Amino acid sequence: MLPMIMRGYVQEAFMGDAETGGGSVVSDEMSETSDPEGMGHADRGESIGRRRLPSAAVVVVGLAFLGVVAGGLFWLFQDELSHPFGDARACEGSDSTLTGKISLGGVPIPADATDVHYITQDGFAEVSFLSDRMPDYLHRAGLVPEGEPLFDENYGSAYAWGEGGHEMPDGLCGPALKGPVWSYHGRGPGTGVSILIERTPAGTTLRAPARVIASFDFGE
Repeated sequence: MLPMIMRGYVQEAFMGDAETGGGSVVSDEMSETSDPEGMGHADRGESIGRRRLPSAAVVVVGLAFLGVVAGGLFWLFQDELSHPFGDARACEGSDSTLTGKISLGGVPIPADATDVHYITQDGFAEVSFLSDRMPDYLHRAGLVPEGEPLFDENYGSAYAWGEGGHEMPDGLCGPALKGPVWSYHGRGPGTGVSILIERTPAGTTLRAPARVIASFDFGE
């Protein structure tokens, strides 16, 4: 009888441990099992944060790349965006475009012309450019007959233009002429063209290269 009674006490004690102290042990084991890597909530939060950081970095890099591309496209097409008709030669306020090679009264401007700017209003154009071939152009356009001196007052005259380059035509953009300046009026095939051109301070020849402002009617 005693062994049976003792066995009963032992069983009751074992069951009591399972409900009290024993239960606590099982709970801890289950907690450890549910967190196999031994991480608490804070550690898991840090791990998730680390996984999210690369994704955020990718977004930032992508936005930066798009910004660079957009900026590059702006600089690439800034002339088209900031000038009338998408023509980098056209000054603000122009109402017509001068397409292709610009001609003054039917005679194309010199082939070496650079830094070209123009403004057009109501069928009238003013064009500014820089060229090293103006003596040839003046003869070719009939402004000065072949063989005649460039400063013959039968074909042109000194023009009162400030040394600093004042009195630019209204609306014409680009660099100003630098005085002294010589003026030519249309003759021959270039009828209707007026030209202002830089000459040397001594007044014996044209600057090389010389800046020119040409005014002419081109119709509409």
